[in-house]
Amino acid sequence: MIRLELNHGWKMRPLGEAFQEAVVPGSVYTDLLRNGNMEDPFFKDNEIRAKKLMNKDYEYVCRFVYEPEDFKDCERILLHFDGLDTLADIYVNSQKTGEAFSMHRIWEYEVQDILKAGENELKVVFHSPLQFLAEAYEKYGNIGNEDTVEGFMHLRKAHYMFGWDWGACLPDAGIFRPVSLLGIHSARIDNVRIHQEHESGQAVLTFSVEAEQNKKRDGHSCNTNRTADKNLIRAEHSNQEGLHYTIRISDPDGRILCEESETDRFTVDHPRLWWPNGIGEQPLYEIKVILYDRDEVLDIWQRKIGLRTMTVRREKDQWGESFAHEINGKTIFAMGADYIPEDHLVGRTSRERTYRLLEQCRLANFNSVRIWGGGYYPEDWFFDACDEMGLVVWEDFMFACSVYELTPEFEANIREEFITNIKRIRHHASLGLWCGNNEMEMFVEQRCWVTKPTEVRDYLFMYEKMIPEVLKEHDPDTFYWPASPSSGGSFDYPNDPDRGDVHYWEVWHGNKPFSEYRKYYFRYISEFGFQSLPSLKTLEEITDDPKDLNLFSYVCEKHERNNGGNGKIVKYMQQMYLYPTSFSTLIYASQLLQADGIRYGVEHFRRNRGRCMGTVFWQLNDCWPVISWSAIDSSGRWKALLYYAKRFFAPFMISCEEESWMTQEADMNRQHFHFEKSIRLNAANETLTERTVKVRWALRNADAAILRLMEETIKVPALSAVWMDKVELPDLDYMNEYVSYEAEENGVVISEGTVLFTYPKYFHFQDPGLTLRTEGDDIVVTADAYAKSVEILNEEEDLVLSDNYFDMNAGERRVTVISGRTSGLRVRSVYDIH
Repeated sequence: MIRLELNHGWKMRPLGEAFQEAVVPGSVYTDLLRNGNMEDPFFKDNEIRAKKLMNKDYEYVCRFVYEPEDFKDCERILLHFDGLDTLADIYVNSQKTGEAFSMHRIWEYEVQDILKAGENELKVVFHSPLQFLAEAYEKYGNIGNEDTVEGFMHLRKAHYMFGWDWGACLPDAGIFRPVSLLGIHSARIDNVRIHQEHESGQAVLTFSVEAEQNKKRDGHSCNTNRTADKNLIRAEHSNQEGLHYTIRISDPDGRILCEESETDRFTVDHPRLWWPNGIGEQPLYEIKVILYDRDEVLDIWQRKIGLRTMTVRREKDQWGESFAHEINGKTIFAMGADYIPEDHLVGRTSRERTYRLLEQCRLANFNSVRIWGGGYYPEDWFFDACDEMGLVVWEDFMFACSVYELTPEFEANIREEFITNIKRIRHHASLGLWCGNNEMEMFVEQRCWVTKPTEVRDYLFMYEKMIPEVLKEHDPDTFYWPASPSSGGSFDYPNDPDRGDVHYWEVWHGNKPFSEYRKYYFRYISEFGFQSLPSLKTLEEITDDPKDLNLFSYVCEKHERNNGGNGKIVKYMQQMYLYPTSFSTLIYASQLLQADGIRYGVEHFRRNRGRCMGTVFWQLNDCWPVISWSAIDSSGRWKALLYYAKRFFAPFMISCEEESWMTQEADMNRQHFHFEKSIRLNAANETLTERTVKVRWALRNADAAILRLMEETIKVPALSAVWMDKVELPDLDYMNEYVSYEAEENGVVISEGTVLFTYPKYFHFQDPGLTLRTEGDDIVVTADAYAKSVEILNEEEDLVLSDNYFDMNAGERRVTVISGRTSGLRVRSVYDIH
């Protein structure tokens, strides 16, 4: 197959206006911004004006040279788009070649009868998504999330572009993935499916290769997306007549295990298994399938795969029914976050940017990530990175928070969407499961958004019949789950705490305290979260007026899309901290609130490993500068939450289930104000090896001086959590004393923490006199007393350290600089919140 890239020489314009330079792959917004024809849509309230620009249609044009000699043996020539966003008409040499109406599909058009020798013109006209939605809303009404543009569910375009409770309304458009000209001689590989069977130290790979063979043509062009017959072909052809293929397999070290094999099955002896991050390695085998017509090479399919088994284990037990990722026969505790698209301006995404983001996940000890259903199916490089980094992917189909009008045209469109993306993604080692949608079973069951009975029927058809049928044909080996949250489908109590996965929002949306998490033992929690402000430097990028740097300013509230969210942050802050008297301190306190809230939940769920088998918090990243639930802000700066995650997602973690003022919702103004003061330590081991650790805890005063010290050696089996005995501390002076705890292995402290028994705002912290010095790539922190949540920042607030926002029991603490410069270093702790 011949490929001619068509990613250069583009220009664009609002229809009827002057042309300007364009970059493909890219988008309308990124081109307008690059050319100075729009303001930064993230600055102040420019979003309002940027949205209006998408009431227009836009035209993209390029000229390219076609040499018939280069394609002389090709029976078909296809114009191939990996991604068009979204409503487009395509013209070649002024002749309409086809149209597109989904961002989530690959589009191809036959052009061999339209091309001419020499220079040719390719034009793509994008129609306004806002005009389309207005017409669809008029026709069908609105049946979905109220945070978005009315009618958003009627267009197969990333929903978040039309607004969300963390996202702006910036409905970008354009050629957002590569475009090329493909020349095909007789046939090409349509897809390759590889089935794995593991037994007795062997991995048997069975290949199913489907070729797309050219139809006999009648001399007329065909402007459809399906212009060839597909046939499953075999490798064995003794006389090598007709279509056949061979396979080459290379091991992770590049050694060829099989070359030019003419069989559909191959056995790998002593396979090197792929494991999630923190549990094992991620070796990848390279597969190369070569399609022949007799002795002529027609096409090559080349990918990397991991050898592993992967499913979800569901078994009845004393609590209900389990829900856990099972990898290579072991049930794994999922630790990760929900991923949303990385930018509102899709033209600014890149392989390098995605790798950087996922590398942060690996550094923070994630072993999983959930792709939320209101965005778009990520690029191949996203899954490549997850394969390499050991991140198990929960992949939603792109439906979220709405009900869809299942017309015959819509059904045909989404069926092709499913097939396209299943074939593209299914070979990846990291693919853990397919999920039908985000939050729709739960809300449809409650009859939210439902206006007529057919919508309930259509829901069941889409997610419990149509998608399973497509998966049975194209990816029967990957586990399917009908919705998130769900207990298995059919509206059977879809947010059941004792079955399936849950979304829990009583903390935050329900205003419940962090201690509320301890009332539940969810089997797998796939959404829960708490908001915080991004870095001060990130917020300074959205305004040039210092008066805007106020939590209740117009600009800050314009960059907070959860109604009343800024007030909610303050409400929770009142429970925990003294009133911050500077905006910088407010940011710091808000990030500690977020980090402690999620820590409180995750540690509880990990202590109850076996009953609970997954904590995936909302959310990993932002797509613009916003006050949100993210752990990494839109500029790539780590919030306190990601450093906390590095500790509470560590493969081995010690944590403390304390009874304190906070857990018992005590009221200091009651006549009889008494509450239990106790600790119970727990060691969670999410590795394949039994660990022997020395656990010690100490009662200390505010100067960090030890008042009581206890030590015990324990064994923690692989993939388990072990409780230690409860210790009551009735005489503890909760205003002046705290407990520290740590786990030591082979003389090295591998996990540690501290616990207060009153709210931080009431504890009598002593001035820790924090100082910093640098020694090579290390920063050394010195404290004279107990310092809680020590924050180290540089001038640009973009440091990534081996640890940050940590507790110190006085003395010295050394952390390593992973990235960022050490100019303008400063340090503070909870003592400084006032």
